[in-house]
Amino acid sequence: MNQKDLILIIDFGSQYTQLITRRVREVNVYSEIHPHTISIKEIQSLKPKGIIFSGGPMSVYDDSAPSIDPQIFNLKIPILGLCYGLQLICKIFGGVVEPALNREYGKSVLRITDNSDLLRGVEDASVVWMSHGDYLAGLPSGFKVIGESDHSPFCALSSPSKKIYGIQFHPEVAHTEEGGKILHNFLFDICKCKGDWTSQNFIDHQIELIKSTIGSSKAICALSGGVDSTVAAVLVKKAIGENLVCIHIDNGLMRKNESEKISNLFDEKLKLNHIHIDASEKFLKNLKGVTDPEQKRKIIGNTFIKVFEDEASKIKDARFLVQGTLYPDVIESIPVKGVSATIKTHHNVGGLPEKMNLKLVEPFRELFKDEVRSVGNKLNIPSEFINRHPFPGPGLAVRVLGEITKEKLEILREADDIFITSIKEEGLYKSIWQAFTVLLPVNSVGVMGDARTYEFVLSLRAVTSVDGMTADWYHFDHSFLSMVSSKIINKVKGVNRVVYDISSKPPSTIEWE
Repeated sequence: MNQKDLILIIDFGSQYTQLITRRVREVNVYSEIHPHTISIKEIQSLKPKGIIFSGGPMSVYDDSAPSIDPQIFNLKIPILGLCYGLQLICKIFGGVVEPALNREYGKSVLRITDNSDLLRGVEDASVVWMSHGDYLAGLPSGFKVIGESDHSPFCALSSPSKKIYGIQFHPEVAHTEEGGKILHNFLFDICKCKGDWTSQNFIDHQIELIKSTIGSSKAICALSGGVDSTVAAVLVKKAIGENLVCIHIDNGLMRKNESEKISNLFDEKLKLNHIHIDASEKFLKNLKGVTDPEQKRKIIGNTFIKVFEDEASKIKDARFLVQGTLYPDVIESIPVKGVSATIKTHHNVGGLPEKMNLKLVEPFRELFKDEVRSVGNKLNIPSEFINRHPFPGPGLAVRVLGEITKEKLEILREADDIFITSIKEEGLYKSIWQAFTVLLPVNSVGVMGDARTYEFVLSLRAVTSVDGMTADWYHFDHSFLSMVSSKIINKVKGVNRVVYDISSKPPSTIEWE
């Protein structure tokens, strides 16, 4: 995944910003998201081949509407504005943006009036996805109209001499039929990208970078047993060999028998030099009485680092900590000033002490989950690792809502094991991005053996996704849900009611906390 060609995504608050990045990367062109407050100096240092302005929820005339330094247009770097991005370009260049009498939300039809550049090869009268309340009412100087819709006479614009382009719709969403072609035209015909950002190039680049960063020192990797840390460990081992020491910390928040199983797999299949630490009592003690999810995450993060540093101090020349931090972790944890808010603190990027004694090495900080899996495949890691469902760093602590106790954890482990085992037996595991159970801080009345019960409510959660940034709930057959519910209620003492979560992301998150 060679980073020579970079497409810079400027975020103006669109719900689709991450999706734009994914669409660019899918055609082997590297892309990064930066806030609209990015400086011209920083843009120049990044040396992007092209820039895309995202959409956004505001009007360009709102008092707090995000803007951009106009000097960006003097850099002679191709720019593509999407929705709000187009309207901002229009405003800056003297065009007219007005509230639309007929707002466009949803599907519309694009009629092409000029197919000489951005819309070259795009089928006329194709469906596009609109989401805007304002529209262009006056063309900015130096631009030509290349497409229109029923309610947007200036639906697509271009100024080849300025290298600036704009469209009122969202090419990144699947509903826009020719969206891929439009992005392809911008990336390859206009920006002249090579499309050589591949898994093998990424591996080669990272191995050299890791070697130069770590040198002859030792690095420590925390192995959770998930995809991210496992692939990171194998990659780093290729770079520094036996100077990588892996540590698996059992925090008492793992799934049923998981800690023991993954330790055996690390030894037998991956041949990773690893140390097993049982710190479950320490974690549970520190979490006693805590109900706030953010506080849970910070306690777990701080406890993890303390245990980890205690163990690291025993390893001579250990100077680096390898983490499997992913791009969505970074995006969701860092608020963009004036645009978006922090959704939650991620275990890899939040709650860490400022004076940590180990320097971070995060080879996947700019990758999405499916890209890490692609790297793992190239590294010949067994599919049982690569195809594991994502598992949060705080483990079951964010799936036991409210205070965490050993009793609740055991209930959740047993129920989760039944759910996941049933999914695998039905051959559904690979069709689902993530599946798990959640123990709710709610008791409900039930009847078992003619006796009244007042026990916990358990939620089942299963979603489909590509990268975890958006997700839809999985549509199980009703008979499957009925079977799983009966198994859990009959076999897991403490649960008398099972529900299924049918919310998508957004507006919900995948995890409940």
